[in-house]
Amino acid sequence: MTAAELEKWLGTEESRSAGQSDGGESVGHASGRRIVKLLRTRKDDLTEDDLAHMRKVVGYVHRHLAQRPAGDVTGSAWRHSLMNWGHDPLK
Repeated sequence: MTAAELEKWLGTEESRSAGQSDGGESVGHASGRRIVKLLRTRKDDLTEDDLAHMRKVVGYVHRHLAQRPAGDVTGSAWRHSLMNWGHDPLK
């Protein structure tokens, strides 16, 4: 997803309700906000912490893609969670 696509998605109710939360913002939603910033950061300005977060995102996406549920995933929590992490499996 592009930074603009992800930012728009993060503003939806579906995005805010996806993922695990203890009553506050979900981990995936917070990660999505950070991903937007990273996508808008020049490569030369990325820190080691930024690179570590990017590796965490790649790991999350790979693990969850392997758990794709059967059937139409268009409105599924599985897809919404992945989208919070910056990946739309339908693209």
